[in-house]
Amino acid sequence: MSVAGGRKKGVAFTYDMQVSWLRLYRSENVGPVTFRQLINRFGGAEAALEALPELAERGGRRIEIADRGAIEAEFDRAKKLGAVFACMGEPGFPSMFASDEHSPPVIARMGDPALFEQPAVAIVGARNASLSGIKLTKRFAADLGAAGYVVVSGLARGIDAAAHEAAISTGTIGVFAGGLDMPYPPENRSLMRRIVDEGGCLISARPFGWEPRAKDFPRRNRVVATLALGLLVVEAAQRSGSLISARIANELGRLVFAVPGSPLDPRAGGSNKLLKDGAILATEAADVIEALRPLDEGRRSRGNDSLDEPEVLETFEEPAGDERDRIYEALGPTPVSVDDIVEHTGASPGAVQLVVLELELAGRLERQRDGTVSILL
Repeated sequence: MSVAGGRKKGVAFTYDMQVSWLRLYRSENVGPVTFRQLINRFGGAEAALEALPELAERGGRRIEIADRGAIEAEFDRAKKLGAVFACMGEPGFPSMFASDEHSPPVIARMGDPALFEQPAVAIVGARNASLSGIKLTKRFAADLGAAGYVVVSGLARGIDAAAHEAAISTGTIGVFAGGLDMPYPPENRSLMRRIVDEGGCLISARPFGWEPRAKDFPRRNRVVATLALGLLVVEAAQRSGSLISARIANELGRLVFAVPGSPLDPRAGGSNKLLKDGAILATEAADVIEALRPLDEGRRSRGNDSLDEPEVLETFEEPAGDERDRIYEALGPTPVSVDDIVEHTGASPGAVQLVVLELELAGRLERQRDGTVSILL
């Protein structure tokens, strides 16, 4: 079963299949890219789980495999909360995730999953937003909703909360940085409840009971950007999570919009810089709608499929002779591409991919966002 493109839609998993997928995803050192490689190599989560210990030991250390009991406890917590899990390839899983191999292969969700198949715009900005920024955000969100766009954001204070609130009646998706049972910030708990009760959707890739940490917010920002055709920054300081979201959106081929602000307001420093760097100027929703129209029409013509999908991953092969040693020697603390390793060592792409996978599972290798890899010293 190949999952690299995420095209197999509409097949509901059994409970045991969902548990196995979540066990694999929750196991130590198994990120989204590694998860997809394991499923493609072994044909399913159960077989991948059986192979994990040997693969990691070949990479240099033992790893912890997620306990089935702990995963079943997550399912129990989800049921009590009124949430469900959705795996890549199932109904109710975001089709836009197919365009990014770093997207989570399993999510927990509450609310209406039909919103995943509608065109969406992400709106992000400052937590300490100005009154004019909040007012403008609500206008953008309401107008975009009236034009048929779902509004996606990260449930934070300020701009995020204003965007969700204005789009509740037309459709909004909120992305958690922690578990679905760990609302953050707590003062937005009532807003989150309204989103679910009034036809919106909340999602998380983190375990139930997981309190969000600093490094979880960039991961959440990536999900926000991935779900949308474009991302609008209303207010953002020079150093802010919104600029991370904009960078990710740009990397994914999404359109990035920014609202200009006063040079005297530090909350506009980041958004003004985005405009200098090539973001699309937006002063009203019509600016966003007009720019997104070609992408939206193209998506609709493909039957609501995602944007361009990643290529199918390479087939794995056992290294021959001294290939494993040559691959080890080619790796270092400076990131290099797999193609360069193949060219330098003369090993097959499949052999290089397998050794990289083993080292990654052992926690000895880091995979960069651009696909390059480096040894952790």
